[in-house]
Amino acid sequence: MNNLVWFRNDLRVNDNHSLFQACQKKGKVIGVYFLDPRQFEMTRYGFKKTEKFRAKFLLETLRDLKNNLAAKNISLLIFHDLPENVLPKLVNEYQISTVFLQKEWTQEEVNVNNNVKINLNGNVNVKNNNNGNFKNQISRVEFVETYDQFLFHPSDIPYADFSKIPEVFTEFRKKCEKECKVRPLVEISVQPKENLVETSNIIPSLEDLGLESFKIHKHSAFPFRGGETSALKRLSHYFFDNEKLSQYKQTRNGLIGTDYSSKFSAWLANGGISARTIYWEVQSYEQEICKNEDTYWLIFELIWRDYFKYISLKHGNKIFQLDGILGKKYDWKFNEKALRQWMNGNTREPFVNANMIELQQTGFMSNRGRQNVASYWAKEWEQDWRVAAAYFESMLIDYDVHSNYGNWIYNAGVGNDPRDRKFNIKRQAEMYDGDGKYQKLWLG
Repeated sequence: MNNLVWFRNDLRVNDNHSLFQACQKKGKVIGVYFLDPRQFEMTRYGFKKTEKFRAKFLLETLRDLKNNLAAKNISLLIFHDLPENVLPKLVNEYQISTVFLQKEWTQEEVNVNNNVKINLNGNVNVKNNNNGNFKNQISRVEFVETYDQFLFHPSDIPYADFSKIPEVFTEFRKKCEKECKVRPLVEISVQPKENLVETSNIIPSLEDLGLESFKIHKHSAFPFRGGETSALKRLSHYFFDNEKLSQYKQTRNGLIGTDYSSKFSAWLANGGISARTIYWEVQSYEQEICKNEDTYWLIFELIWRDYFKYISLKHGNKIFQLDGILGKKYDWKFNEKALRQWMNGNTREPFVNANMIELQQTGFMSNRGRQNVASYWAKEWEQDWRVAAAYFESMLIDYDVHSNYGNWIYNAGVGNDPRDRKFNIKRQAEMYDGDGKYQKLWLG
């Protein structure tokens, strides 16, 4: 009997626990990835659920994953189809006894899991072992789901129950920093040549996904290719070639260029690199080159990323609901004309416009920009924040469900901001674009 690794947002070979566990078992190890057509459909707001920028990055990531797995003598099957249609057939064709996958808990991913299990025609018995793995025995097929997208593993945080996760980030951060250790990395060895299986499927093009091909904008702050190879190259460049990590906190609110911030977010979002890998490279950097507040601040940001995932685990679908996790009632509006103005950079605020045009033309926007355009939409115009969050989901190369919705409820005043702040956009523009260089770049 053989083992199937169902890749999702863990598109890497290094430090991948599903892949590592599969390689510990007897039998062949085969990888599979599904380009789910539902992810490329038109939303009710008139834009695609996934636009060309993230799709291009994803296809590049899949090519790289396929090559990196092949170097380990592991085949990757790629399908532009629904997982529930194809996976049961793979189980029969390749005599799969165990399916390994990253544990997901947001509704769309859970629905897909359930659909697959229904189509496999079995009763589900759920077991949770001490490693944080979830095993579902479905007829003869065992599903092993592993939390693998965190810096601090859920089994290691000082909150035995997710309901005890604090609503204030600082409390969570300090307790985890004091009581948690980041786990070591895992790696797999090269498998025997006979592990490879014949595959005829090819990676679809953007056009196959209903999207248009494009050239990267010359002013893009994120001109990088998808894939683990590119992620590790970027890490090496930012840390050890240019030593930019030593100034990270000072430059992270920049707006122009590739090196004002680490730009790891897109690879983290689809799992081209693990948060643990970045953490341990920071430790190496601090030993070899420099240790200061700037080097720590990158870890600080990784903990923020963890925190939004834990808030999602704690509150479930509340992060997608209008009243958020606070159940706060506001008089939210939705105006189609306002949406088009905001999306197209046609508001009364040039700083907002510049950021929205950058997003529209490149699929990327700085963290500073994201906070300002979100505050403008939700606090100035008091428009339904969920519509704007869906637009970010469509456009952002580095879209991550937990960070995107966590940040939107935060900025909309229905999330984890204890101060419920509202940005003074003109003041922000003066502070971060005092010479107007960024606005001139995107507004002409």
